[in-house]
Amino acid sequence: MEIIGIHTPEFDWERNEANVARQLKELNITYPILIDNQHENWNRWRQQYWPTVYLIDKGGCARYVWAGELEYRGAGGEAKMTRLVDALLRERH
Repeated sequence: MEIIGIHTPEFDWERNEANVARQLKELNITYPILIDNQHENWNRWRQQYWPTVYLIDKGGCARYVWAGELEYRGAGGEAKMTRLVDALLRERH
């Protein structure tokens, strides 16, 4: 399993890579982060919401998308994503 983050700034101050690096360190995020200041990746995936989580299977297909905060108003996104990741990891290809 790999985790890759993509940072597309919503606000001007989020374009500063030093600010992003400082926040990643503070949050102890160690997985790779693509800085998408020009919104190229955002546009390619036709994004609309911050954040959006994609689960990509072993074949490279997006199998599930969650738009918005995982736990917004008790949505239960963390538990659901955990179940979906576990199911993908059990699949044989």
